[in-house]
Amino acid sequence: MFVYPFYTVTEFEGVSALMMIIRPIRKDDFPALLEIAEESGHGFTSLPVNEELLTKKIARSEASFAKNVSQPEDEGYLFVIEDTQTKEVAGTAAIEAAVGLDDAFYHYHLSKVIHSSRTLHVYKAVDILTLCNDYTGATELCTLFLRDKYRKDGNGKLLSKMRFMFIKAHQQRFAETVLAEMRGISDDSGRSPFWQWLEEHFFCMDFPTADYLTGIGQKIFIAELMPKYPIYVNLLSKEAQAVIGQVHDKTRPAIELLKSEGFTFNGYVDIFDAGPTVEAKVGNIRTVRISEKRKVVIGHNSGGRQMMLSNDGLVEFRATLADLHVVLDSDEIVISQEIADALLLVAGDTLSIAAL
Repeated sequence: MFVYPFYTVTEFEGVSALMMIIRPIRKDDFPALLEIAEESGHGFTSLPVNEELLTKKIARSEASFAKNVSQPEDEGYLFVIEDTQTKEVAGTAAIEAAVGLDDAFYHYHLSKVIHSSRTLHVYKAVDILTLCNDYTGATELCTLFLRDKYRKDGNGKLLSKMRFMFIKAHQQRFAETVLAEMRGISDDSGRSPFWQWLEEHFFCMDFPTADYLTGIGQKIFIAELMPKYPIYVNLLSKEAQAVIGQVHDKTRPAIELLKSEGFTFNGYVDIFDAGPTVEAKVGNIRTVRISEKRKVVIGHNSGGRQMMLSNDGLVEFRATLADLHVVLDSDEIVISQEIADALLLVAGDTLSIAAL
């Protein structure tokens, strides 16, 4: 689950001395990924603290990047953002190509039913939550986490938005609908008001345990124990009702960023903490619409707008951020040798750019 902001550019040939690079995760990133999983805390289902699972997650990502794909299937693409000066992995982000094809992908859908009686002149709209698998086959943005000291200057925006540039460059690998589950309300101990009500009436396990089991792929208990019929929201505790569709404070920047990209909330919430799920069609995502390809020219760029830059590679995918002067109505972009090297590009190659 997901976002924060990148670095202040000190001009020298159009690039900063500090550069943050996005790249696919590698096997030797395991220690950093384990630390990130430990730091992420409760509610971050996609990164459970489980060494075997994290090892498999990295191996699956490496296989996905190397795979020849004509349509989205069970691929998972995991990226890291690296400080090129210290070589420290500062955070991670991922894309699931098509959810729910192997394991059921559950949500509650918030809708209304009408109770009315013409005889008694009674008309009442009541909110209900219905268990569903409506997002089966959709592409999911997930596993977005940035370490505290890097949550500044646009790092989080780059880490989140570069996924849209990757999706645009490789559209055959992804579905038309893209979704993101946002972390819901829970306290520092992992207690979720929404789950507490479910636990009391249907389960005998706390929220961190249920969340962890889902993260390691043991989801059968959901089908076995989750209520099969719609839940009337007004029968929940007041505390549970209050958090439906609400995001965790640490996730608020993430949902605002996604809204600015064109994502909307259409009534789907997480089955554990009732956090909102937002969605968008690929063609409506802002970064997908505005990003454009330019031919690389190596030279001096005087700087200007803060731009996201990426190559169009798979295993060698790279993305970064820099202040660049962009000439309108041109098919070229001037970048420094340092940026070209970081993005594994040479003069004449194609580069994708988008304003941050």
